[in-house]
Amino acid sequence: MRQIVLDTETTGLEVSQGHRIIEIGCVELENRQLTGRHFHRYINPERDIDAGAIEVHGITATFLADKPVFAAVAKDFVDFVDGAELIIHNAPFDIGFLDSELSRLDATALPLAKRCEVTDTLIMARSRHPGQRNSLDALCGRYGVDNSSRDLHGALLDAEILADVYLTMTGGQTALALGGTDDGSQGRARSSGLRRLPADRARLPVIQPSADELAAHEAQLDSIASAGVEPLWRHLSNSG
Repeated sequence: MRQIVLDTETTGLEVSQGHRIIEIGCVELENRQLTGRHFHRYINPERDIDAGAIEVHGITATFLADKPVFAAVAKDFVDFVDGAELIIHNAPFDIGFLDSELSRLDATALPLAKRCEVTDTLIMARSRHPGQRNSLDALCGRYGVDNSSRDLHGALLDAEILADVYLTMTGGQTALALGGTDDGSQGRARSSGLRRLPADRARLPVIQPSADELAAHEAQLDSIASAGVEPLWRHLSNSG
């Protein structure tokens, strides 16, 4: 099963006001394992960036001046995600911007939801943790995912962090992806903050209780039983 964890950064919050995408970051999972392949592009939006947006992601128009426009990266992006399940936090936001960019190039362009299955991790988190904060940072704290390098939002970094969160939240585990060079489209993902213990690790020793410890344990159970409550330990032992 191929999944793409995706995030974008934009010039502002409202696609209806003509705001554009300035960064796309994707990491690939195969059978719930990080493959090390990713897609990452900075994009010249051909418009100003809201000051509030710059405070969030730190990306300026000056930095993007020599970057390609969306039309130049659209085919590579579609080829990378086509047919995969997209994992996105607050999916309507990113999908709305991406569909808007694609329709600028071709009014008949197929929406991403027609090309890919879309899973929204924000909806998933709200279902699991109703009434709690479910931002990406909040989920990192809840699931023990390291986001210490996230001073500012960045599409690729956020996609990598979201991959860790998604795999943990859905009962999986991330695999260590080795570092490598970034050729702008495919490379090695960052090492995950989560680590799986090796299968051939030394087993923990089992220490048997002494006779005195067993006697003390039975005395404690007798004390509980004297209050008229059958100790759960004895109930389980008798049923086994």
